[in-house]
Amino acid sequence: MKYWIFSILTAAIAYLFGTLNSLVVASRLVFRTNLKKIGKGERWLPNFRRIYGLKGFLKLGAVELVKDAVPLLLAGLLFHADGNAVVGRALAAFCLVLGRMYPSPYGFRGSYGCGALIVGAMFVNFSVGAAALAALLLVSWATKYLSLGTLAGAIVMVIAGVLVLDNDLAVRLCIFTAILTLIRMIPAIRRIGSGKEPRLSLEEDITYKFDEQF
Repeated sequence: MKYWIFSILTAAIAYLFGTLNSLVVASRLVFRTNLKKIGKGERWLPNFRRIYGLKGFLKLGAVELVKDAVPLLLAGLLFHADGNAVVGRALAAFCLVLGRMYPSPYGFRGSYGCGALIVGAMFVNFSVGAAALAALLLVSWATKYLSLGTLAGAIVMVIAGVLVLDNDLAVRLCIFTAILTLIRMIPAIRRIGSGKEPRLSLEEDITYKFDEQF
């Protein structure tokens, strides 16, 4: 009975934290300004880099890490007494990614969830998470598509999980997370095929200069 209560509690909390928009949290608690107003789509990343630089990325990453770590740490504590901490963290990771990709407060329209995927994998097993992160960065850099990088990270997470984890339930949860990621990436893959998926770029956006008064 206690196991099911902990499972339901972990799933609910992890999904809730997954639905929290990191930009909204960072805007209110760290930057004190609405980060969504600095641009949309392909313009957002270079605009953020121009305004806040490397320190801004570090602050934004710290917000993402802390926010995602809370339900994972709580899940580990809840399941630790039964010796199933890795299962609790794997369940929290799945629900965290679910909340990020399909957040109910935003009409189930979320992000690619790459941050939640990597942080969750790290908490399940550091080696698994490191392998997933390496795959995500390599494929994203090579293709300039974050969606493909995220999918590669999920696939490598499963492969590494099968090789490293000695808990079948934790491995299955990693597989479910990868399947969820694949489903989320199908529209992006279609857009890549039609040439409509935006590519990653850190090149400075200078279009704002046209608004300056001379």
